[in-house]
Order: sequence, then structure tokens, then C-alpha cells
Amino acid sequence: MESEFRTDLGRNIFKQKYALTQAETWKQRAKTIVDFVCGTCGGTQHPLMSLEDRETLIQYITEFKFMPGGRYIYYAGREAPFYNNCYLFKSEEDTREEWADLSKRVTSALMTGGGVGNDYSVFRPQGSLLGRTGGQASGPIPLMYLVNEIGRNVKQGGSRRSAIYASLNWKHDDAQVFMRVKDWDNIPIGNTGITMGDAKRADFNFPCPLDMTNISLNYDNAFLSTLCGENIDDFDMEEWECLFDPECETHAFMHEVVLPETFVDNVKFAMRNGEPGFSFNFFDKENETARNACTEVTSEDDSDVCNLGSINMGRIETIEEFIKITELGSKFLVCGTLRAKLPSEKIAEIREKNRRLGLGIMGVHEWLLKRKYDYEVTPEMHKWLSVYETVSESAANEHCDRLFISRPIAYRAIAPTGTIGIIAGTTTGIEPLYAVAYKRRYLVGGSHYRYEYVVDHTADTLITEHGIDPNDIQTAYQLAEDPEKRIKFQADVQDYIDMAISSTLNLPEWGSKHNNEKTVIKIASIVAQYAPRLRGLTFYPDGSRGGQPLTPISYETALKHKGVIFEENDSCKGGVCGL
Repeated sequence: MESEFRTDLGRNIFKQKYALTQAETWKQRAKTIVDFVCGTCGGTQHPLMSLEDRETLIQYITEFKFMPGGRYIYYAGREAPFYNNCYLFKSEEDTREEWADLSKRVTSALMTGGGVGNDYSVFRPQGSLLGRTGGQASGPIPLMYLVNEIGRNVKQGGSRRSAIYASLNWKHDDAQVFMRVKDWDNIPIGNTGITMGDAKRADFNFPCPLDMTNISLNYDNAFLSTLCGENIDDFDMEEWECLFDPECETHAFMHEVVLPETFVDNVKFAMRNGEPGFSFNFFDKENETARNACTEVTSEDDSDVCNLGSINMGRIETIEEFIKITELGSKFLVCGTLRAKLPSEKIAEIREKNRRLGLGIMGVHEWLLKRKYDYEVTPEMHKWLSVYETVSESAANEHCDRLFISRPIAYRAIAPTGTIGIIAGTTTGIEPLYAVAYKRRYLVGGSHYRYEYVVDHTADTLITEHGIDPNDIQTAYQLAEDPEKRIKFQADVQDYIDMAISSTLNLPEWGSKHNNEKTVIKIASIVAQYAPRLRGLTFYPDGSRGGQPLTPISYETALKHKGVIFEENDSCKGGVCGL
């Protein structure tokens, strides 16, 4: 019998993490999701979408053309419908009570299976005098440690690793300390002679500062004014981009752009360690510093919520079908704002106030490759993105009006779609293929590692079924040497997104030709150039964190060793080779 899934890995993840029973099929799960989110919920509620639309949506999910967020896939049909992937917090008071209340909010949210993020900028810096009680303030970073340890000890929904995000304003007095919190290679472990980084690489589960947490600095209008030397109200995007264009007549004045020291330091740490990332909040979005763990959903309100689903462009051939899926995906997420259970009354109030929808896209690189395009936003893709922008808003508004509920204040966010991308057998989010083939390393029995050589499942489909030459596939590993191309691609897509994009820009290893002390200013200038068109940015330098499971290899090497499992010491033991 032909499998519903492109790959065994996709099927196994579905069976192990999402299926209600081992006998449940993906088609059955699709029907359950639509019935419980948009339909009659087993006969207990009135339908929120017409029968025709529900049947069409079931088919699109069955064909992996629309992928609800992972929590929708998991919780549909279960007693507690916690359909939301993540929750956004924004500490609003610099008080002892806020410390305690944030701990409660985070714990409650994590226990539903949702990730959490918090903006800590309101807290006074370390060493500040405390007027009411005397003594000195501990600053926001110890509170981040507290939340990180809550995440370490609370498995999301009883099974998932906690996903946490922390941010701080770039002008906060603790920003320099914050940037160094995860510089583990320069944090010694007592007098052992080894660093936190050494220990993390040896054992991925070794506890390090903020190791459960993604961190970013928030950049606001004051940052942009510092860069351009003028009031933000006078900012002109064309003039700004001209400063960075060698063919523009004002390019000679590029020296007038002064990059703040904190920003340059941020770029350097990101190039070396992968963190902190960058949260860009400019113009009328300045106060939207609350983010989810993966940073694609933005809000200016404490206790906002993610509501995610993605259109799989890799499985869609015509723009007409793309329009229909965009319509139904938007309606589905509207229904989710009425059916999802939430961990607190305040989150419910903010959801009712904002009704944010995070309709995203995935399979973008597969879509490009099938059309023989390079990794760039082509004219055809601009046309599809324009449709996605207008239809997602009109369809959601129409459905809200039909249900007599408030319209959303935001409609689109692109999530990383890691797990659901594997289930659908396509490229994740807007990411390029990481590599056509790679060495996959994994732990066995908690004591030793094995590895095998693997051809990426999406690449294999494109090569074997669509005749694409593996040497023509631009990968994230190759594009790591051309960061501007990746950043420009993200900026071009961001032009159509009203919240943010979760995307990680791969870089070569720190100290290599394209990633070293001498390239910091060049990379910082590229980031500054595109910053006004971005909402966020994250780097990942090769080998910067312990537990890195994948290392790119040649397609020919993977084919040569296909099916062979190796011990970590590169020798074949106990009949392992050749399995």
C-alpha cells in the first residue's frame, strides 16, 4: 500500500508525536482537525464553516497543501484543545509582583505545550538602588535565568522541549552583559580548565546559562534615527538604500552612516555564537516587541497568542489553487480563535481584542526549484505573494463578519515549520534546503554516538521525480558565504508580511574566510542596510552550539554509503556497518 507520506521520517514523526492511535491515518487526522476546529466538534457545537469549505479543506490538509500549526495537529480530538503554538508576554511593571506573576504565566503556558517569549526591557538595570526596600536591583537577567529553569523542568504538554524567548532593548544598561550571557566558550566552569562551551559540545544536555532560551536585542526608532542621523519621521527608504548602492550618486556619503557600538557587538556575537538575534521594530511597529519563542508573531500587548497555519507552496501548481487555499487557511485560523482553549483569562481578553492570525507559507524553496529558479524572489513569486497578502486579509475579514466577531489586527506570519515541514516532506518556511546530503549524528542508549549519510528527503524527490541536477540546488550551506542574498530574500518576502518571519541565516564557522573579525563590519553594514525592511534576523554559525546533528557532505558520498550506519570513531563494530 502506498504511503500517505513522502518519507518514512515524516510518517514516523506523525505516528510518534501527533496521531491519536497508531492506526490513525493522516487523512483521518485531517478530518478530525477540521471537524473540531471548524465543524461540529463531534456534534457538540454549531459549525463555523460551510460543509463544502470543510470538505475542501480536509482534502487540502490530506494532500499536505495546507498544514495547521503543530498544536492543532496534536490537540484536535483531545479533551483539552490547546491549539496555540505559543504565547507572547511583555513585562509592564518593574516590581517584585511582576517577577512572581511572570513565573506563573510562563509555567501555565508551557504546560499547555506552547512556547513563550517575554520582553524584559521594563526592568531596571543591575545595581540600581531600590527605593522602597533598600539594597540593589538584580536586573532582568536573573529573571531570565528563572524562566529558563522553569522551561528546563516543565515539559510542554508532558512531552515537548520548552521553547522560550527573551529580549532586551538595545539601549538598556544591561545590554552588554545580556549579549555575553550565552558566550559559553568564555565562561569557565570553576577551576576545571574547561568552559561551558566545551561541556555543551560534549553533552548537549549539560545545563548552560539560558540554554533553553533564544535571545535577541530589540531595536527601535531611536536606533534607526541614530543610523540615518535624522528624525524617524523624515526617513526615506529609497534614500536609505541608495547609501548602500555603489551605483547610486549618494553612495559616496556612506561614511555618514555610523553603526552604534552595541549593534556591532551584537553582530559579532551573532556571527560567533548565533546569539543574540535581532528584533527590529520600526515606524508604527515600534512597540511590537513582544515575540513568541520563534519570533514570527509580534505584539505590543502582554499576553498575546500565536495562531499558526502554513500554505505549502511546494505542493501547489497553480495560482488559482493557491488563492483557494489562502482563503480556507485564513478562515480556519479565524475558527481557531473561537475554539482554542487558553491558559488564562488575560490571554483570552487579548485574543479577543487582537485576534491575530499567523497564516504563513512553507515549501518556498521547493516551489522555486520546481520552476528552475535560483533562491530569489522572482517576478512570479512576487505575484503569488501579492495574492497571499490581499486574499488572506479579505478572506479573514469576510469570515469574521459572517460570524459577527471582531476583525484581526494582523494576518500573516511565517513560522519555521520544522516538524510539520518534515511531515509534509518539503522545505521549511522560507528556508533554502540546508544541504542536498548530510552526515546525520545521533545518540544511542544515552552513551555513544552513531552517524549515517543521508540524502535530504526533499532534495531526493526533486532529483528523482523532477530531474533536477543536485549540483544546481543552492543550499543554505552554500549561501552561507553570501549572507546578503539570504537577507535580501527575507526582506523581499517581509514586504508582504504584517508580522514577522522566523528564518535562520547559516554562516560558515567563526574564524573561517567568510566569518571572522575582519568581516564583522561588512556583515553589520549589510544587516543595517536591510534592517528597515526586516522584523527580525537570526544567525547560525556552523558548529557554534553543542549537539549539532547535521554536517553537509557531497551527494555522491551519501549515495555511496546509503544504508550504512557508523560508530562515532569511524570504524564499523559489531555488525553495525552495512545494516
